[in-house]
Amino acid sequence: MAHRLRPEGLGFLTAAPVRLVFAREVSAPPERVFRALAEDVPGWAAWFPAVASARPLDGGAGREVRLRGGTRFRETVLAATGPEVYAYRVDVTNAPGARALVEEWRLAPAAAGTRVCWTFAADGTAAFRGVLRLARPGMGRTFRDAVTRLDRRLRELP
Repeated sequence: MAHRLRPEGLGFLTAAPVRLVFAREVSAPPERVFRALAEDVPGWAAWFPAVASARPLDGGAGREVRLRGGTRFRETVLAATGPEVYAYRVDVTNAPGARALVEEWRLAPAAAGTRVCWTFAADGTAAFRGVLRLARPGMGRTFRDAVTRLDRRLRELP
């Protein structure tokens, strides 16, 4: 059953009870990575293995994301400042125990191309927070695999 989450802003990225932060360098320049994140929302399913489908809503002000396994999110974009930051909060989800979720993708030029930093900030029941903490290694692998696939995809596209 879907439920509405607390409408947090960007400040939640530093104040959340659970913060998972992952970073990786890719060869693509920040502008290309930003476009893939913010402008090609349906393309997420091609490079982020956990994403079954994604589509923009409200002219790009929101997103609807479905993960493999059935979890669904309706999101509001909080920041799309190219090519540095793409952030969104989850407004509605069927994930049990979630109370607030905000994600940020921060991009910075790096010697090889772009340093991609993903922050996953969350609050929820004690069980939800505990599961997220235990999931950190798996989420880190998923992030690394996804960003590697994104970099490969960007090299193959014109």
